[in-house]
Amino acid sequence: MRHAHTVEQVRAAEEAQLTTLPEGALMQQAATGLAYAVTDLLGGAYGRRVVLLVGAGNNGGDALYAGAALARRGARVEAWLLADQVHEGGLASLTAAGGRVGEPRDDSRADVAVDGIVGIGGKPGLRPDAVAALARLDGVPVVAVDTPSGVDIDTGELAGPHVRAALTVTFGTHKIAHLVDPAASACGVTHLVDLGLTLPEAPVEALQPIDVRRLLPRPDPHAHKYTRGVVGVRAGSAAYPGAAELCVAGASSGLAGMVRYVGAAADTVRAVRPEVVGEGRVQAWVVGSGTDSDAAEHLAAALSDGVPVVVDADALQHVTTPLPVPTVLTPHAGELAAMTGADRADIEARPLAHARATAERFGAVVLLKGRHTLIAGHGRVRVTTTGVPWLATAGAGDVLSGLIGSLLATGLTPYDAASVGSWLHGAAATLASRGGPITAGDVARALPETVRQVLATGMEESGE
Repeated sequence: MRHAHTVEQVRAAEEAQLTTLPEGALMQQAATGLAYAVTDLLGGAYGRRVVLLVGAGNNGGDALYAGAALARRGARVEAWLLADQVHEGGLASLTAAGGRVGEPRDDSRADVAVDGIVGIGGKPGLRPDAVAALARLDGVPVVAVDTPSGVDIDTGELAGPHVRAALTVTFGTHKIAHLVDPAASACGVTHLVDLGLTLPEAPVEALQPIDVRRLLPRPDPHAHKYTRGVVGVRAGSAAYPGAAELCVAGASSGLAGMVRYVGAAADTVRAVRPEVVGEGRVQAWVVGSGTDSDAAEHLAAALSDGVPVVVDADALQHVTTPLPVPTVLTPHAGELAAMTGADRADIEARPLAHARATAERFGAVVLLKGRHTLIAGHGRVRVTTTGVPWLATAGAGDVLSGLIGSLLATGLTPYDAASVGSWLHGAAATLASRGGPITAGDVARALPETVRQVLATGMEESGE
């Protein structure tokens, strides 16, 4: 599991760690990891030109000590001091190693800039002098120390000018801004340097392959189609028969034992999915994809069965109060705006806040789709970091809702079903894409192989 902690949690853990270490040891450990990461990015240190953007906080100190290490390896290191007082020990170490202090100037020939402008306790946004210094390095890749300066670390929001990094080197644990957009998009690739911190439960986390493997349902030797779970799909209409086919394709990934379909596109569905059967008892329903004017009727019928339900697309507009069954709501920003009355632009700027608030308002698990999809429910949040930009394609959401429904039918909780389904959906898109364009059908077809690969994860370590 990739855990993302708040600034307060990290500070408390660091203070506890400092009581067991010599003075300055934690900063040296962080700076060493930073220097190695910069060297790796550059393919070596000797002869490289490195500019340090140094503020008053500990991140500035990390940058200075890392700069000293790089200078000792033959890099030409120059520090631009953006505060009246910077870390004295770090500055002395840099100059002793042959680094120098310079003035901000146009320097697009630098190989890399190290962002140590603002510490993790800094406010979002940047001062004009920092903005001007960054502008002088236009086109130079930036390595951010801990988090890109200017982002809101605990919310993932952006509130003014900020650094956009090619690489972010963080220490001890991930922070929320590393996982939650829009700040996560400013981090580039994130590299974690382990400091051995003892941390509390994280408020935000991201599943990794081994976590998905642990959660995936697997049939026991005596299983049959009914014990493996039956998922019902109420999707599609005369106007949108394809939505039914794609939703059923997601549900028919093989994770559940049977798929039932009810709707106006039955002939279309059975022509391509002869294993799909009609109405009957189910362990979960998926409702809404392409149901058009029939959405309210389908939602009411699904709720009457008293089983968990995934509510998507057209049916979302009919959810105005908490539903009487365990629920997964799967809106994108526009659909969430219609449900809650919030402004779409504000949802896109503050997705974590809106996902949490909507989950509480409707007593449901809310899957807010995006580049990094958020799954919020019962005071917890998971972030999906799998996927590729090509996944932004018509019908992909229909496949996702069917997949989540199949996982619900196997007995996973709504929170786990939504989290695992979203992760698999993104991983299947990556597998199908291979760097190029995909369709929603490609994602559905890649799901069985994706599951096989996940199930093989860690088998040697587990002794299987």
